[in-house]
Amino acid sequence: MPYERRKSRPVWVGNVQIGGDAPIVVQSMTTADTRDPKATLRQIHELADAGCEIVRVAVPDKVAAAALNDIVPHSPIPVVADIHFEHTLALRALEAGVHKLRLNPGNIRKPEDVREVVQKAKERHVPIRIGVNFGSLPPMTREFVDEMAAQGATQTELIAEHMVRTALGHIRILEDLDFGDIVVSLKAFEVPVMLEAYRRMAKIRDYPLHLGVTEAGTPKSGAIRSAVGIGTLLAEGIGDTIRVSLTTDPVEEVIVAYEILKSLGLRQRGATLVACPTCGRVEVDLFKLANEIDAYLKTIREPIKVAVMGCVVNGPGEARDSDVGVAAGRGKGVIFRKGKIVRRVEEDEIVAALKEEIQLVLAERANGQARDDSPQAERRMISIPVIEANSP
Repeated sequence: MPYERRKSRPVWVGNVQIGGDAPIVVQSMTTADTRDPKATLRQIHELADAGCEIVRVAVPDKVAAAALNDIVPHSPIPVVADIHFEHTLALRALEAGVHKLRLNPGNIRKPEDVREVVQKAKERHVPIRIGVNFGSLPPMTREFVDEMAAQGATQTELIAEHMVRTALGHIRILEDLDFGDIVVSLKAFEVPVMLEAYRRMAKIRDYPLHLGVTEAGTPKSGAIRSAVGIGTLLAEGIGDTIRVSLTTDPVEEVIVAYEILKSLGLRQRGATLVACPTCGRVEVDLFKLANEIDAYLKTIREPIKVAVMGCVVNGPGEARDSDVGVAAGRGKGVIFRKGKIVRRVEEDEIVAALKEEIQLVLAERANGQARDDSPQAERRMISIPVIEANSP
């Protein structure tokens, strides 16, 4: 089935568009104490360098809100203020020039306080994200439970619908105040619940959806859980911006986010490593080789696909769509581009040779040259037919 993205209204966060025809936007959140502007800005710059396009900062008190005056003007990317319950913190954040609020208006006690925040956000063209998390839902009413039971709803459907209705309650407050610059998130740790909630919301409102699996976990398990949840929805055309939540340096969140997007062909940033799973034919330390190249590729920002294969017989054919790669054999390696072998090297020269070839590819792209049109490439090309992957 061809990819067809859900149509959502465009919302601008500073100079970054979410929704509409904009690419899927990558977000993250600082772990530094917002009350320390220097530490927070240092982390924001690290995130921006990794490809983060919008950053959220916690604003738990007046000191943190005041620190926004020293953060927002110096941030290289739009800043979102994460605020709960206290409307005065939202007002201070808006005065500091934040580009978006993460705020649930239903949690603010007085309607006049909500109106004040919304009016100021509207004047400054600052959108509001309604964020509903499974872990902070209000209790279900008996009437709601009975209604869903009568429909034969499963436990997953029950929770997902409760999340959607909770979000709609917050959304209607903003809609009643004629405010439409809204982004919605419906995060849960359980992937089936998260999937069901977003699917339901996608059918009834056209607001951009911020995807995420909340409290996903440590890097390995959290990345897998996020990839399954976020990736499934993106593959269905649902979602306009994503945040991968991991218990680690938030830069890792950005890296995983781009890997999810790259795997679906939705965004291209940095290098993609293709590596075979190894087998009894491998006669080099492929794990070491792949890890060395993987570490090197983290320094590259341009899109490029690099293959590290352990079999000279099938390697080039199996990775023929890679821009550049290596297939290793007994004490040797062959460097190839798009399935064509371009040079042979000794085993201890593989890493250096592959790095050199990667840089040549990037340089040729920068100069607008194709491999076949490069005199240097022509001299170095080796005319050896590639053995197909299925050959014996």
